[in-house]
Amino acid sequence: MHDSETGDELSRRSLLKHAGALLGASMVFPGIAEAITAGAQPELAPPAPAGRKSMLGVPFMPMASPRFAIVGTGLRGRSVLKELLGVEGARITVVCDVVEEKARRAAKMVTDAGQPAPMVIVAGDRGFEQVAARDDIDFVYTATPWEWHVPVLLAALANGKHVGAECPVGTTLKELWALVDASEKHQRHCLQLENCNYGYNEMLVNRMVHEGAFGSVLHAEAAYLHDLRAILFEDRDEGLWRRFWHARRNANLYPTHGLGPVAWYMDIHKGDRFDYLVSMSTAEAGLTEYRDATVPDKSNAKWKERFVTGDLNSSLIKTAKGRTILLQHDVSNPRPYSRLNNLQGTKGAFNDYPGRVYVEGQAGGERWATVDSVKAKYEHPLWTEIGEKARSGGHGGMDYVMAYRLVQCMQRGLPPDFDVYDAAAWSAPFPLTEISVAKGSAPVKFPDFTRGGWSRSR
Repeated sequence: MHDSETGDELSRRSLLKHAGALLGASMVFPGIAEAITAGAQPELAPPAPAGRKSMLGVPFMPMASPRFAIVGTGLRGRSVLKELLGVEGARITVVCDVVEEKARRAAKMVTDAGQPAPMVIVAGDRGFEQVAARDDIDFVYTATPWEWHVPVLLAALANGKHVGAECPVGTTLKELWALVDASEKHQRHCLQLENCNYGYNEMLVNRMVHEGAFGSVLHAEAAYLHDLRAILFEDRDEGLWRRFWHARRNANLYPTHGLGPVAWYMDIHKGDRFDYLVSMSTAEAGLTEYRDATVPDKSNAKWKERFVTGDLNSSLIKTAKGRTILLQHDVSNPRPYSRLNNLQGTKGAFNDYPGRVYVEGQAGGERWATVDSVKAKYEHPLWTEIGEKARSGGHGGMDYVMAYRLVQCMQRGLPPDFDVYDAAAWSAPFPLTEISVAKGSAPVKFPDFTRGGWSRSR
C-alpha cells in the first residue's frame, strides 16, 4: 500500500492488489435439486431465486459504531468477544448461550471493558431467534457447535442482520446453498470469519503473490494438522460435541483454515474458482487407539462410539485456470501443528512451519531465506498499521487483525474482504470430500456458488 492510500480505499480488491461467516441432514430447502442431496451431481446449482442480486463487491452501509451479538459464548465465542472489545467503536449489545453461567461470564467481559451491560439471552436451543428479532444489532456472530451455525445465520439474515460464523460455515451442500440464497435475498453479508486469512505469514505471502514476487502461481498446499485427541475426549467444551462428527462422516471435516488463505493467493472468485477435487482417506485408528488407552472404564459411553472418519484425509483440488491445491486434514494423531501454507510459482516458492521463502536469483543461491529477510518489503499494511496490538491478539495476533478489519469495513462502508460465496466454497470440501471418498476417490465437481460471477469479478 502506498503511503498516500487511505484506509477507505483498502477495499478487498485493494487488499489483494497491494497486499499484493441445528440443521439435520434430512432437512429440505425448497428448490434444492434432489441430485444434490444424493451427491450425484453436486455441481448443479438450484434455480436462482427470482430477482436475485449478487453479493459480490457489495459494501456495508457505513456505521460509526457497529453493534454485535454473540451467539455461543464458550471458549471460542469469548475469545472473539475479547478481540472485538479491543477494537475502537465496536459495541457488544447482546450475548446468548444455552448455559447461563457462560452468557453471564461474557456479559461481565463487556462491562469490564467499559461498555454498557449487554442484553443476556438464555432461552434454550432456539434462543438465537430472540437475538435475531432484536433491533439493536447490526451483526450476529455465532460460535455454536457446527450443527447450529446455519439455523443461527438464516434466522439473523431473515431479520436483516449481517452475520458471521466460525468454521465450517455449513456441513452440507443444501446448507451452503441456503446461505447463499438467503444472503442474496436479504442483501446482507454472510461471512466465514476465517482468522487464518489474517495471519502474519499468510498476509505477507498474499502481498508477495499480488506484487509478482513468485511469478505465476501454479500450486499451493493447505491443511489442518492438529493433534486434538485430548480436546475431543474431554467431558466439557468441544469434547461435548466435536468428537461425534468423527462417528458420522468420512471426510475432511475442517477445510477452511488452510484453504481460505490459499483462495486469496489464487484470486478465487476474482477470476478463478475451484473446479473439482479428488479425495481419499486413510483408515481410522487414532481416536480408537486413544480412547482405548485413556478411557479405562469400558462401561463409559465413549466405548460405544465407532469412528468412521479416516485419520488423514488428502485431497487435490483443480481450479478453472489449471492451478492445483493439496488439502489435508488430521486431528487424530500426534504431530506438530501445521496448516502447510505452501506455495509454488514460476519465480519462487514459500513454505511455512517454519516460514521460509525462495525467490529466483536471491542472495545465497538455492537455499531458503527466512521470513525476516523479506518482511521489511512485504509486511502487510494492516499488520504495520496495527503494530504491537495485533501481536497481543489470539492465535499469534490473527484474531485481533480479523476483528479490527471487520469493524473497519463496517465503519468505512467497504465491501468485506470475503463474502458468502467464499464461505460456501471454503466449506464445500466437507461434503465434497465425503462424496469422493465414498466413490473410490472419483473426481467431484465444485458448485459455482457465484452462478458465473467469479469470471466477471476481477
